[in-house]
Amino acid sequence: MSISPISLAFKKSRIEKRPALLTYTVAGDNTKKKSLELLNSISKYVDICELGFPHNTPIGDGGQIQTSSYRAINNGIKMKDIFQIVKNFKKNKNGKPLILMGYYNMIYQYGENKFLIKCKKVGVNGLIVVDLPWPDNKKFAKKCKKKSITFVQLLSPTTSKKRMKSIIGDSHEMLYYISMLSTTGGKLKVSPKKILKNYIAIKKINRSKNIVIGFGITEKTIASLKKADGLVVGSALCKKISESLKKRQNPVTNIVRMVSRLKNKIS
Repeated sequence: MSISPISLAFKKSRIEKRPALLTYTVAGDNTKKKSLELLNSISKYVDICELGFPHNTPIGDGGQIQTSSYRAINNGIKMKDIFQIVKNFKKNKNGKPLILMGYYNMIYQYGENKFLIKCKKVGVNGLIVVDLPWPDNKKFAKKCKKKSITFVQLLSPTTSKKRMKSIIGDSHEMLYYISMLSTTGGKLKVSPKKILKNYIAIKKINRSKNIVIGFGITEKTIASLKKADGLVVGSALCKKISESLKKRQNPVTNIVRMVSRLKNKIS
């Protein structure tokens, strides 16, 4: 079996002795065109791009991401537009692996099989489905694997050790560790030291899996979490888009600057 683009991205960052940098932006924020421009522009600094499907009743998203979602929804973003953004992004020769992140309801309404066929066709490399936990996701994760799409399992500070072992055992090559109990974009309530302590204990279960840390990661905290396989920055970017729009500045320019600073802090 050929090595997945996601695995290759982690392999590259390991060779460079740094964590992989993952960014999360909402598809269609603030317009379809800007959303694509943003992905293309940050691609040279980022190892993996996460693209969220906007949702009007998100359960894990804090205010920053919700604001981004509302902007995209108000601009009329539909599932077909999201696939189009991915397809166009994948035409870019510097296009990095792309993970779609969203909620199961949207996949269910679209039709599971139809959704996965479309993902494969446009070049989606991975999926994070926030509200489809293990073991309920076993069947869906298997379907993803058949299409060579990485299904990313989620782990949190309250996941018991026994459950964690099962999830990791069942997981594909990447897992996402939620650093703290809160919605995204909350202030880091837990010290980076404690997050890393939990993280290292999880890594010991299976060292061959790539485990990224997300939630509460900003320019201030990113350097202190450098020991992780990968770090996800999402809300800080959504916040920067909001601020740029308020000041009538080009969000793409400001985001590119921010992403390059984040990359420097972990390189």
